[in-house]
Amino acid sequence: MKPNNSNIDLKQTLELFLSYWKWILSCVVIALTLGFTYLRYADYEYKANATIKIRDEEQSQKLPSLDDVKTNGLFSGGADKIKDEIRIIRSREIAENIIKKLDLNIRYYADGKIKEKEYYKNAPIKISFFESDSIIDRVNQILFIKIKSPTQYVLFKDKEQSLFDEREDSEGQLYDFGQKVETPYGGFVIVPNSLKNTLKPGTSIKVAIFPVRKLVNFYTKSVTITTEKGSSVIGLELKETVAKRAIDYLNELIKEYNNDVLKDKEEVVQVTSDFITNRLQKVSKELEEVDYTAEELQKRNNLTALGAQADLNLQTNKQLEQQIASTATDIQLISFLQEEIKADNKSSDMLPADVGIGDASTAQMIRSHNELVAERNRILKNSSPKNPVVINLNDQINAIKSNLERSLSNMKQTSELTLNNLNKENTRIRGQLYAAPTKARQFRDIKRQQDIKESLYLYLLEKREESAIRLGMYTPNAKIIENAYSSYLPIAPKPAIIYLASLILGLMVPIGIIYVIDLLDSKIYTKNDLANVLDIPYLGDIPKTSKKQKLIKRVDYSPKAEAFRIIRSNIDFILKDLKNQQKRLFVTSTKAQEGKSHTSTNLASSISFSEKSVLLIEMDIRVPKILDYLEIKEKPNKGLTDYIADSSIKPQDVVIKHPENKFLDIIPSGAIPPNPSELLMSPRVEELFKYFEKKYDYIVADTSAVGLVSDTLLISEFADMFVYVVSANNVDKRKLANIAQPLYDDHRLPKMTMLLNGVKQGKKGYGYGYGYGDNPNKKKKWYSFT
Repeated sequence: MKPNNSNIDLKQTLELFLSYWKWILSCVVIALTLGFTYLRYADYEYKANATIKIRDEEQSQKLPSLDDVKTNGLFSGGADKIKDEIRIIRSREIAENIIKKLDLNIRYYADGKIKEKEYYKNAPIKISFFESDSIIDRVNQILFIKIKSPTQYVLFKDKEQSLFDEREDSEGQLYDFGQKVETPYGGFVIVPNSLKNTLKPGTSIKVAIFPVRKLVNFYTKSVTITTEKGSSVIGLELKETVAKRAIDYLNELIKEYNNDVLKDKEEVVQVTSDFITNRLQKVSKELEEVDYTAEELQKRNNLTALGAQADLNLQTNKQLEQQIASTATDIQLISFLQEEIKADNKSSDMLPADVGIGDASTAQMIRSHNELVAERNRILKNSSPKNPVVINLNDQINAIKSNLERSLSNMKQTSELTLNNLNKENTRIRGQLYAAPTKARQFRDIKRQQDIKESLYLYLLEKREESAIRLGMYTPNAKIIENAYSSYLPIAPKPAIIYLASLILGLMVPIGIIYVIDLLDSKIYTKNDLANVLDIPYLGDIPKTSKKQKLIKRVDYSPKAEAFRIIRSNIDFILKDLKNQQKRLFVTSTKAQEGKSHTSTNLASSISFSEKSVLLIEMDIRVPKILDYLEIKEKPNKGLTDYIADSSIKPQDVVIKHPENKFLDIIPSGAIPPNPSELLMSPRVEELFKYFEKKYDYIVADTSAVGLVSDTLLISEFADMFVYVVSANNVDKRKLANIAQPLYDDHRLPKMTMLLNGVKQGKKGYGYGYGYGDNPNKKKKWYSFT
């Protein structure tokens, strides 16, 4: 059964890679070494997590509709609010406050055995600046400090060097701890940290001062905020090179966010409190004036006690007076609120809430107005006034303010109309008091004004106290579910992943290079390569050996000797029809330097070792090499060309005996002629073969390369079989297909067979396994795959 081609290709590909196992192993070792070096010098990254829940007091009082629950979940109504809160958490203002509070823009490093070691809250020294934060926050500077003694240090101002570079003390400047150092960005002092007991002389410390803006960009991008749809729980995550710093940052982030929210909530209360305080001052002054007027009137007119007639009249209009006082109070409060709405020099757009106006719709509009103003102000912290959301909020605020002004104006008109009617009624009743003294009536007018002012004053005092109590009752917006925590295990780089990546890289790079080279390679290496290009019978292959081992020996266990024995057997099988007849073997190739003479010599030697008489003819009369391969130093006077050119020379005159092999005779090429092709067309060539037809079992002829000259084609008729030698890793497939295949198809070379010469062991997925020919005493190396 024919083997599966895919299995063969896979096996050959695997064997191809295994043939380069030393190189692949070297690449893997180098890659793992690089991975180990990277892990040794890399800055490890740690992760901290925290979880908070956003409170929504108003949302908790309202249930979403059934459609919203079906579509988005129970908390769908607060989805937009959660997004707004996430934007606030990411705000640059909060990040800047955290960086300044934790001094994250100033970092300390010490030299370690392998790399720099960063201090966090445990540095042996501390630097303090004299200039304002606005200047220091823009500084980008690196300082190098070398401890000289517990009281002195040397300061180097050099950004190009690292802690590991050697510095002479003369390159820096000596300072005492606590001494002011002047710099272009202001002065600073360096003092020992109280957390460290001693300062070791010779210790080098690097102080890196970063611009706050740069760190703000880093932290706003590094903090990862996650939430699930329909949930008010938010997860915070931060990756940092120092785990404790990541924990501190997240904890401080939660605090800053809560402070920001509390600040917005308290702003409304503060505006209301300021409004009430201002009105109390005015009312107090007016009440004081009325009391003083009443006092003067009583002293001047002796009105400390009134008669029964006055009491009777007062009881009659008591109810009217109460109504007049209440209505006047409402009118004045409405006037105060109108003034507050129209004021242009206020620090805040907030309106006072719960000032006592009895209209419920007006109080609701004030609360809605303040909520929209607070929401707009919070968004403006991280956005611009051109934000569509801000513009929409401004439109809503203006609309509410317009409605509020109209409502207050209508209320005031109604109250004034009511007050006029009450005053008319009161005038009618007081007309009945004509018998009362004029002075008593004057005192009653003043008393009424006094009661109005006192009632308003007490009311405002009550509201101010309520505002003060409310100011301290607000709770943080973010409930902490889990404080920031870290496992203190590095998350990056992970050794397992780095080593795995190094291993994969170490394998893929050489394998990829080998695969690409093999893909682009058009040379012949194996029998399969020949079979894919040529449809010509395959005779065998010869392994590549060292140049010192040119000839095989009679007793030889090498793969090369065994390969020629196999070829010898294959030739006998192909020429089995010529039994008891002489076999003429012609050896040729596509071009020079393919091992044609080497194959002819060793093939003739291998046949002669089986005690068959062999005549080796050197018919490549252009570049003869047979005698060099046979190591025959004495050059004969006559050869093949001499025989053909001179009819007086007999065939036996040009034959020489091999000095060590009685079964092998040689006819050398002789003198190199000027016209090799014309010489080989001589009839004496045929006479030569007929003369030796009964004298030798085999004739092996080393002919010229058919891809270069036509010499071989001129004598091809005398051959029983052609051995076409192809040199591995030497001949292009396309050239071989254009030359060898047409010769076979046109029957230009009788019984043409292919022989692959110089095959390297293990290369291109090919391995030699001539087990019967191996030296049984030879031990295989441990890394041998074949």
